[in-house]
Amino acid sequence: MKRIVVLVLAAVFVCGGVAMAADTEGKIQSIDAANKQVSLDNGTMLVLEETVMITIEGKEGKLEDLKEGSKVKASYEEKDGKNVAKTLEVSE
Repeated sequence: MKRIVVLVLAAVFVCGGVAMAADTEGKIQSIDAANKQVSLDNGTMLVLEETVMITIEGKEGKLEDLKEGSKVKASYEEKDGKNVAKTLEVSE
């Protein structure tokens, strides 16, 4: 019985699309405000949802405050094939 439970849990994690957090660093290459997306120079495309926490030089910021060329540290989760940002720490 325990073996079945372990196998079922393993299958859920492998096939269930469990969101895994990841981190990345780079410079902002482009900003698409209309689609709420930021592209980094390392090739990472980040989607910014309403829940993203943006800090710029240690202060609260928003999408409109982001500038191309700024250094960024970001954490994100993959959802539906997109990298959805959780946090963006910007240092200009």
